[in-house]
Amino acid sequence: MVTSQQAVVRAPAATSLSQVDVALDDLAHAGQTVARRSIAERVRLADACADGVLRVAWDWVEASCHAKGVASNFIARAEEIATGPLATMRYLRLLTQSLRDVERCGRPSLPRVSIAPDGRLRVSVFPCSGQYDQLMLWGFRADTWLNPGVTLDNMWDSVSRQVATPSDAGWVSLVLGAGNISSIPAIDALGRLVQQGHSVLLKLNPVNEYLGPILERAFEPLLSDGCLRIVTGGAEIGAAAVADDRVDEIHLTGSVETHDSIVWGRSLEERDRRKLARDPVIRKPVTSELGNVTPWIIVPGPYSDYQLRFQAGTIAAALTTNAGFNCVTPRVLVTWRRWRDRDRFVDTLQSILDHTPPRRAYYPEAVSRYEQLFRHPASTLEGTLPWTLIRDADPQAWSHFFRSEWFVNVCVEVALDADSEAEFLDRAADFVNGELWGTLAAAVTIHPATRWPGAHDRRFQEFLGRLKYNTIAINHSPGLMFSIMSPPWGGGSRGTLADPQSGLGWVHNTFLLDRVDKTVLEGPLVVYPLPFWMPSHPNPEQVAWRLLRLYHQPSPRNLAGVLTAACRHPW
Repeated sequence: MVTSQQAVVRAPAATSLSQVDVALDDLAHAGQTVARRSIAERVRLADACADGVLRVAWDWVEASCHAKGVASNFIARAEEIATGPLATMRYLRLLTQSLRDVERCGRPSLPRVSIAPDGRLRVSVFPCSGQYDQLMLWGFRADTWLNPGVTLDNMWDSVSRQVATPSDAGWVSLVLGAGNISSIPAIDALGRLVQQGHSVLLKLNPVNEYLGPILERAFEPLLSDGCLRIVTGGAEIGAAAVADDRVDEIHLTGSVETHDSIVWGRSLEERDRRKLARDPVIRKPVTSELGNVTPWIIVPGPYSDYQLRFQAGTIAAALTTNAGFNCVTPRVLVTWRRWRDRDRFVDTLQSILDHTPPRRAYYPEAVSRYEQLFRHPASTLEGTLPWTLIRDADPQAWSHFFRSEWFVNVCVEVALDADSEAEFLDRAADFVNGELWGTLAAAVTIHPATRWPGAHDRRFQEFLGRLKYNTIAINHSPGLMFSIMSPPWGGGSRGTLADPQSGLGWVHNTFLLDRVDKTVLEGPLVVYPLPFWMPSHPNPEQVAWRLLRLYHQPSPRNLAGVLTAACRHPW
């Protein structure tokens, strides 16, 4: 286990406007020096940051757990390890591996590239070589689908622009961090710094600004080098940085409301007027990740009792992770009304939720959103909210829930009418594409017998192609795609400044892919050993700490430690 003698750091005092001014002066002064750094120098800094992440990992997790009220919950602590220092460590290792490849041969080394029946390229982005991924997640794979027109000859045309000779040399990036997942601000900043060669002003969200001193310790080499400054405070601090001429581009993880306030103005009247005139408030490039109303489609099939229970547990884990405050938390469960196991499946999911302890609703205004949704006071116990599953919901009555992200721990089951299982796939695609807001991520549960090679699998591939989502996870949560870091993640290219949907652009993407359509992650219907993120895992925290050690220093010995901890679950 990672330990530290440091005490958990309290949230710092809010940064003053004068301190923001000094920080931007520092970053602007360092900009050209940062941009001229060689790839080898960037890798050296990233490796030093990986060491720093390991040093502060214990404090990082302790501070996050304290803030969210989960200090004694081993599953929740494992989540904070996985989505905090562990995700950051994996990102650094995978990105530096690709940068070394670029330095050596001009492009990242990919596991596999194939040509799909429609003629488009599909790039394997998981498992990744040198990371023991095949042993850690046996049977999992992720493929990124590139846009039409991308070929083996032109797929790497943009790598030199991205890494070797940035066209935006000397830029200062403003990163507006997310408040729910602690690795998001860290990784978003590191991407600009290490990959793109920008200086970065990282503005932490007030929800997790306690991370400021911890990240400063972890990334001390970047602060000493003058290419990173971390600030805290409310909306006025963010607004001042957004408007400052020394900031060349902006990246934010948050809500559509925040995006529109930055790009189009604070009032609805101003936004409407500016959108009509195509006259944004700012002219700087803006990228973003803005959330989703995440669907989970259950395709009927010959599931065994255990397979049904495992998939119900997988959905329950996705529903309860981080107290339900994730942009990929399942919000809408889509089933076929005629599926003979539908009631049994939903009963099982409800039973698992009933036996899952509630968590504190730490995210601001969660209780008031819950009460607004149900139009009555919430039954809260010590600040918690109940896991809420609404069965057989009327889509018209719940249309307000489908059209925006409520960010509260509620999941709605919608049973669709269809004359056959094949028609259900068409109806499900039409429903999620047409009725649910966002394009970030979706999940699908499907039995392998339902898609044997041949006509059935071709139909399923067509179904995946129809889905508007940038990330599709099969038999598992899209949150796993976030955590493995190598796939492109984010709003993608489906939105515009006026209608961003789930955002604009990509993050993570450690293979530096360009012209991306979507990524499809697929895993087995049942996984053994039991994944440490499942609620019933008896040893999740130890597995997560040992994974952190493995990603910091890949070795057979550290791998053996992970496997030993992971296999302690009786089968």
